[in-house]
Amino acid sequence: MTSERVDLAIVGAGIVGLAHAVEAVQRGLSVVVVERDEWATGASVRNFGHGCVTAQDGVALQYALAARGTWLRLAKEAGFWLDDSGTVVVARAEDEVAVLRELADRRGDQVVLLDADEIVERVPVAGAVGGAWFPLDVRVDAREAVHAIAAWLATQGVRFHWGTTVHAIVAGELGTSRGRISADRIVVAVGHDVDRHFPDLAEASGVRRCALHMLRVGNPHERAIDPAVLTGFSMLRYDAFAACPTQRAVRERLESEHPDLVSAELNHMLTQRPDGDLTIGDTHAYSTTLDPFNAERLDEQVLTQTAALLGVERLDVRERWRGVYASAPGPFFIATPEPGVRVVSVTSGIGMTTAFGLAPAVLDDLV
Repeated sequence: MTSERVDLAIVGAGIVGLAHAVEAVQRGLSVVVVERDEWATGASVRNFGHGCVTAQDGVALQYALAARGTWLRLAKEAGFWLDDSGTVVVARAEDEVAVLRELADRRGDQVVLLDADEIVERVPVAGAVGGAWFPLDVRVDAREAVHAIAAWLATQGVRFHWGTTVHAIVAGELGTSRGRISADRIVVAVGHDVDRHFPDLAEASGVRRCALHMLRVGNPHERAIDPAVLTGFSMLRYDAFAACPTQRAVRERLESEHPDLVSAELNHMLTQRPDGDLTIGDTHAYSTTLDPFNAERLDEQVLTQTAALLGVERLDVRERWRGVYASAPGPFFIATPEPGVRVVSVTSGIGMTTAFGLAPAVLDDLV
């Protein structure tokens, strides 16, 4: 291209950028998406594929509830796999059961308490003393869904410029490696790379990169594991649990029993892929510039914890990878560096869960 004009230009074809494109199409806007890679390769394809609705709180919960309906609709319209079987939270200590009881009191039928036998009926785990089922959560194949949504958007008239670098963003115009794009409005959805375009904004808002270790392993059981599975470590990661005063006892115990894992901010969970393998993880490390070297001990700890959870001696590792997403003091970063320009990042690792709820709010303000 040498020059084109649209109602909305979006920089970034990850889930946040695509969510804005989906919403813009619903509003009848002309849309172009510019992506530096030949396909989405970042946080949107390196995650659990987990729409973790019930574990959110505040505005993130509002966005997650709205996003859930969009995921269900898009799975049918764009033709990708989605499992609407919720999440099972496995409690392996009584203090974890107490947190789930408190959360059930707060959320009503969003949380279904289970005893130990009911947990084992749903998921093949060891050591459960109780738990809960979150029926609103959904799962997709992260490696498939983002690409399917982009392909569907192309059938709706959205133009994609893959392998195209954006090097200038000003009111009304993008300068790219393939030419100029004139746009009435611009959304910059580049995740953790906010500082590549707007370093002062990123620094002032405390936007950093979060690196996490994840693995794909074979399922050691013949049973399918339809729900996502969370553990007590997850109670230290999500705001719905943090809002429960009973969470403090879980934190104090885990800090005493597993100080290294708490220090690595382990969110111990798993989801099953359509091919039967399990995605497991994940530990977290934060920096503006990440160390490129992965410590094997972190993967070993995740594998040890997951093998114990599943009641087996070892797991067969198929793949290992590093995920990277944006992190900041608040869950969402939205800035206006130029008139008609919004820089949008989900800065809490819940982009898959909330993006389709966040995008309508951004466009309500922008358009």
